[in-house]
Amino acid sequence: MPSDSTAVPHVATGPAEAKAQRGINALDSTGELLTALAAAGQPLSLRDLAAAAGMPPAKAFPHLVSLQKIGLLLRNDDGCFAAGPLAFQLGLIALQRLSPTRDAEPEIVSLAASTELTVAASTLGPVGPTVIRLEESARPQHISLRVGTVLSLVNTAIGRVFAAHMTEDALKGFLVHEPIRLAGDATAPTISRAYRTRLRHIRETGIDEAFDTPVPGISALAAPVFDHTGTVRLVIAVIGPSSGFDRDPHGAIGRALLGATQRLSWRFGLLTPKSALD
Repeated sequence: MPSDSTAVPHVATGPAEAKAQRGINALDSTGELLTALAAAGQPLSLRDLAAAAGMPPAKAFPHLVSLQKIGLLLRNDDGCFAAGPLAFQLGLIALQRLSPTRDAEPEIVSLAASTELTVAASTLGPVGPTVIRLEESARPQHISLRVGTVLSLVNTAIGRVFAAHMTEDALKGFLVHEPIRLAGDATAPTISRAYRTRLRHIRETGIDEAFDTPVPGISALAAPVFDHTGTVRLVIAVIGPSSGFDRDPHGAIGRALLGATQRLSWRFGLLTPKSALD
């Protein structure tokens, strides 16, 4: 058994866990400045950057000087702070290692265990939302969902979550192939006012539900996982028997699902949640 001096420390996997661990207060302040600059998405002056981080310029300046020295930041000709060469190198390393399917695996397994329900992860394939990972519940469930299944953009929660974050042109293009998808309409549907309203609601709340549809007796909640560009990389759904299924987005299942997808989005580089339930 290794001694304490050789034990590998646990690495935080999300903002909440990182805050729970003991750290160095000065570095926490430095991190707030870096987070504020990344969230702004453009170079900022000392005054603006300090304000965005919620600290006086006199406190922020020494941190920024040190960040310049190590190359995490640089100061342009206008005197504004921007990402430096070391920041770019670290970003490239992170992008090279990014694997949504692999990185989502622990969250999918944990979510299935904590909810005791089936968890499906889907990505957007050439003809629509496609299941790429299925962690089945220990309890028997009669669902026609398998890895490789392509899902309706109109009649499934997973599909609607993808649709909610598509451009108008992309959505119209994908709807042409709706008849070949699981639970798809017999003919290519049009984008109705009710459908637009549903998609807007998904964007506002960050989650969608399907109760007894498209499979009677089976319900689901689905939520997106974003990458650093704000693009949906995965949609994760929790699926189970409608009897006893807590379909309330504010309920235990919804909270567990949103917690998992928001942690993954943070891991994939999204600094500001696209949407969240209060």
